[in-house]
Amino acid sequence: MKPTIEIIKGDITKINADAIVNAANLSLLGGGGVDGAIHRTGGKQILEECMEIRNRQGKCKTGEAVFTSAGNLPAKYVIHTVGPIWNNNEEKSSKLLANCYNNSLKLAESLGVKTITFPNISTGVYRFPKELAGKIAVETVRNFQSDVIEKVIFICFDDENEEIYKKLLQ
Repeated sequence: MKPTIEIIKGDITKINADAIVNAANLSLLGGGGVDGAIHRTGGKQILEECMEIRNRQGKCKTGEAVFTSAGNLPAKYVIHTVGPIWNNNEEKSSKLLANCYNNSLKLAESLGVKTITFPNISTGVYRFPKELAGKIAVETVRNFQSDVIEKVIFICFDDENEEIYKKLLQ
């Protein structure tokens, strides 16, 4: 089965879903953008669980995913994935970004998640080209087969990303 795909322009911290994906940094300790918003809204429980993960395994590598509870967020889990910083190496960066989506989906599936939300990973301060990032995100989700995940929601923070995703899903 292929999950249905939806696009919503808005704030990922306000969306009701089983899992919210966080565009985390290597440290897992919060930061700016989506990461900061998720940590602020979710509360200290998320940070404490991230610190436990770090103590157990060290940093989260680019393209990999880990999960915590969702604290005060309207979700069961936060899946933290570290997107690549754009460095003009399209092949390597594209593979790492696809890994973010694939590994987050696999982890969500193992947690029994039916609905998962993704931000536009790496397109903020990590400067990944928005069009390319959108194409990778949509292709990866479209190619993902699951008997567990029913719906994937892309939460677009701005008009530009929303337009890109709408075009890609036509």
